[in-house]
Amino acid sequence: MTQPQWFTRIFSIFSIALLAGCVSASPEPALEPISVHGNIQTFEIAPVLLAAEEYYPGEATVKMGGIPNLVGAEAIQGFGTPGVADVATHAETQALRYSVEHPELRIILNVTKGLYRIVARKSAGINSIADLRGKKVATIAQTSSGYFLSRMLASAGLTFEDIDARPITPLARMSEALANREVDAVVIWEPYSANAVEALQGDVVEFADDSIYSEHFNLNSTAANLADPAKRPKIVAFVRAVMDAVTEIENRPDRAKQLVNQYAGFTADEIERGWEHHDFTASYPDNLLDILVLEEQWLAGRDKRPARTRAQLATLIDRSVFEEARALPAGR
Repeated sequence: MTQPQWFTRIFSIFSIALLAGCVSASPEPALEPISVHGNIQTFEIAPVLLAAEEYYPGEATVKMGGIPNLVGAEAIQGFGTPGVADVATHAETQALRYSVEHPELRIILNVTKGLYRIVARKSAGINSIADLRGKKVATIAQTSSGYFLSRMLASAGLTFEDIDARPITPLARMSEALANREVDAVVIWEPYSANAVEALQGDVVEFADDSIYSEHFNLNSTAANLADPAKRPKIVAFVRAVMDAVTEIENRPDRAKQLVNQYAGFTADEIERGWEHHDFTASYPDNLLDILVLEEQWLAGRDKRPARTRAQLATLIDRSVFEEARALPAGR
């Protein structure tokens, strides 16, 4: 080998080794594992599932549960598993309910808006919301679906006292109860509303108005978690991951639908029928405090307690995590 050839060979090997060393010397550090609890039997959680599987730069586990896992409260029967959450999903209704005893709760992101509807049997003489007077309606009063129903009833001058509300569980039995004429209408989230439509086989009338109310399915944490220098970076990163997941869902929803099937066991047909009744946002609505103030008055009346003031409710909103996450670069 001549001297120039020898020099070229050594220089090439050295350059490759140096380049490899540079690449391996500064890998992106993985964040600490994050624990997420939420109702995996909903479509609203799809961006959270996708964020955990594809976008969070570390290990993320999503388990059945919700706000109780943040504050050490007793799990909701049938909807919870043990464990301590760093973040948890729930509708704003439950954030209001649990924050009465746990004012340290914080709403940090609106993941999804649930676009609810009343599904009723037309042959029961129901052609308008006013026709629900005296009718048997399957719903869960203390949830966001119950609040939606109360707002829709109010638009026709009715209240819960004007209907026969039936809390049917498991939720999958609501469509069966409707088909069997045990109830005249169903008000619940997807896919149970879509299943109710299917069960009526054309004998159906629907009422919806997103300007009156849409469910805000949020990501929540606690003031202590957000102040913890070890936990806050991973919470911010997870919020960024949810934002990236929503971008994917807007363009390519197939993977998110697969995860809903995998976690909840809903069929492909159920997912397709109910998917359009959601607005995947990963944002922070400017009118969130207005929503909380109005809903607090309804909940306080049902629970026979004083309603909290606007200033008190404002402390539940922490927009800072969203702003930090929005400043991070988008994921892959």
